[in-house]
Amino acid sequence: MRIITFNLNGIRAAAKKGFFTWLAQQNADIVCLQETKAQIHQLTDPCFHPQGYYCYYHDAVKKGYSGVAIYTRQKPTEIIQGIGWSDIDVEGRYLEARYPNLNVISLYLHSGTSGPERQLLKFNFMDRFLPYLQQLRQQPQDHIICGDWNIAHREIDLKNWRSNQDQSGFLPEERAWLDKLFGPVGFIDAFRVKNQQPEQYTWWSYRGQAWTRNTGWRIDYQVVTPNLKHKIKQVDIYKEQRFSDHAPLIIDYDTTLG
Repeated sequence: MRIITFNLNGIRAAAKKGFFTWLAQQNADIVCLQETKAQIHQLTDPCFHPQGYYCYYHDAVKKGYSGVAIYTRQKPTEIIQGIGWSDIDVEGRYLEARYPNLNVISLYLHSGTSGPERQLLKFNFMDRFLPYLQQLRQQPQDHIICGDWNIAHREIDLKNWRSNQDQSGFLPEERAWLDKLFGPVGFIDAFRVKNQQPEQYTWWSYRGQAWTRNTGWRIDYQVVTPNLKHKIKQVDIYKEQRFSDHAPLIIDYDTTLG
């Protein structure tokens, strides 16, 4: 089973850069997308409903903002649009596809880079989301939470960690929150199961030749329940083409949707 997660930074912009041509060659079973920046009525082109997939979107109310999607070859038993919290759902940040033995989530966690107010909203969501994730761990199904978490976990996960310790995305409180997620709560950072190398980034600023210099951050994850740890077969960050300021994260699992 191949799962791809990718922050598009605008689905229409990524399409123009060749994303859907590339996707058609990947043989992915599930594709989780974030920051679609579009509403469903704007996505009439057939490329936004790839052949062979059931396609689900959860848009933000605000036009040109946020939004998540899931493409899946196997029809889910249930689709959950939104987490059930009105302030989050109005921004289109959570979409869940449920299968008999596995639930897959496309998540777009807040960025706090635009100012203190957005950082407070990010912390507020994190405070509510961790107990929610603890509840998921109690369920019998496995879970894979794909998306842009907007937090680099450790020093190895961004190039200039020393100068970014007071910046959103690498604040001590954010890193400690991931420590809990990957510690007591019991979720697994799937990429690091197979790749512990430095300079493995998924996002690069459009400023200052960050892409050319590989001055990046690893903020896109596939977060899995422990039962899936030993089923992770291969991980890859695709960087041969650039469709967005993020790169697609591709992980192959030795399992099925049940």
